[in-house]
Amino acid sequence: MKARPVKGLQGDMPLADGAERIVRVRLDELCRLAACAQLPEAVEELHDTRIAAKRLRYVLEIMGPCLGPYAETATKRAKDIQDLLGEIHDCDVMLPRLDALRARLRDRDAAQLVGRGLDAQLPNADAYRGLERLAVQLIARRASLFHDWLVLWRDLGRKGFRARLEHAITERQHDDGEIPLPEGTVRV
Repeated sequence: MKARPVKGLQGDMPLADGAERIVRVRLDELCRLAACAQLPEAVEELHDTRIAAKRLRYVLEIMGPCLGPYAETATKRAKDIQDLLGEIHDCDVMLPRLDALRARLRDRDAAQLVGRGLDAQLPNADAYRGLERLAVQLIARRASLFHDWLVLWRDLGRKGFRARLEHAITERQHDDGEIPLPEGTVRV
């Protein structure tokens, strides 16, 4: 998935203003994609949502000190999304591989039966039974993870994740008007 471009960035603009623009685009991208990733069969949309969460997380990690206090919490939530959807993606990648491996083993056994008779021993029968059990476990794990995704996304919505982050990126100055810098940074 190609990242949406961030319009209006200029090299001479204050860092916090640029950060605000980037976070707005990445947050909108995440929310738009997450809305499309609400069905278990939406494999590509789930993966794209994970990538969007990763992009948002990374910009928040880099720019967080320039943004409001909720940016740190939002970074953790973006990581939660990324991690959970990454686990779902792992299942989505592994299941077709298991199917292909089972098919290869069945084909080998079928080839062995040719000319030997249909009553011959199947050398790979235990292997594809084990692969089938693993596939069933992965299907169940993915279903559980998908449920967790729905709960996480709905919980973030109830807690105002988007609104709070949108507010945080505009609340970036201290009472003294200074933009906060990372701890240990010397102001020149």
